[in-house]
Amino acid sequence: MGSGLALESPRLQLLLLLVLAAVTGRAVAQENCTCPTNKMTVCSRGGPGGRCQCRAIGSGFEVDCSTLTSKCLLLKARMGAPKRGRGLVRPSEHALVDNDGLYDPDCDHEGRFKARQCNQTSVCWCVNSVGVRRTDKGDLSLRCDELVRTHHILIDLRHRPAARAFNHSDLDAELRRLFHERYQLHPRFVAAVHYEQPTVQIELQQNASQKAAGDVDIADAAYYFERDVKGESLFLGRGDLDMRVRGEPLRVERTLIYYLDERPPQFSMKRLTAGVIAVIVVVVVALIAGVAVLVISNRRKSGKYKKVEIKELGELRKEPSL
Repeated sequence: MGSGLALESPRLQLLLLLVLAAVTGRAVAQENCTCPTNKMTVCSRGGPGGRCQCRAIGSGFEVDCSTLTSKCLLLKARMGAPKRGRGLVRPSEHALVDNDGLYDPDCDHEGRFKARQCNQTSVCWCVNSVGVRRTDKGDLSLRCDELVRTHHILIDLRHRPAARAFNHSDLDAELRRLFHERYQLHPRFVAAVHYEQPTVQIELQQNASQKAAGDVDIADAAYYFERDVKGESLFLGRGDLDMRVRGEPLRVERTLIYYLDERPPQFSMKRLTAGVIAVIVVVVVALIAGVAVLVISNRRKSGKYKKVEIKELGELRKEPSL
């Protein structure tokens, strides 16, 4: 009887170890259910077979954590994220292409911007594929027939003073590597890298016909890069962006991003700033004044000629006839 228990004891211990390992493994797997490419998500093993599912904050949209999340869902998540500790940074006031700042966007079934945005109000406007306004604001009757694609993005950076200028070829290679490895953007979409100390310019180009299924959109790559540069990375657990060229740190102190759409924007005169309007008014007034001076001058000259003609004609009449 005692020998039977002795034989069963190792088996029992092995069974207990297997059960413990299974429970521990499940707990670890549950802890690892996160989204490495988007920290503004809520993840759980609610998918088929206990698969990890991550949904964007604010929209509840299920995201693919193997690639970048669309900018539309990211903006919506920023609007819905709880305000705690250090708040999320609003777009820079120097971003010339996004003067309306942060808003709560409407996204389609693919997580992309809808052509018309109203910011949950009765004031609406049309946007491009980057979510930037490209028309004047109107009411709910405003029509935006289609979403105009942004096919060219120019990222304009200015780095902090360095001991010497960076080598252009090394800088070009490092930035191309960064966009490929960190943002999963195919190298063919990095059209050019320009450098004239201290300004660095990165050109991203991607037509609709060039973008294949699974390709990262240049708008999403540019937005992730912008947030990285501002110290507000969207990645989970990757740390802050550390750009180095041949071991020398590339520290950015200013970022401007310009967007070029496939069709020009449709703004009226109301879009012009007060300064531009003032210049136009001054020019118009100057032109009107110039025309008035010319008209008055011509009239005076014409009047003088008429007086001379009348005087000469009177003198001729006074002369005695022969």
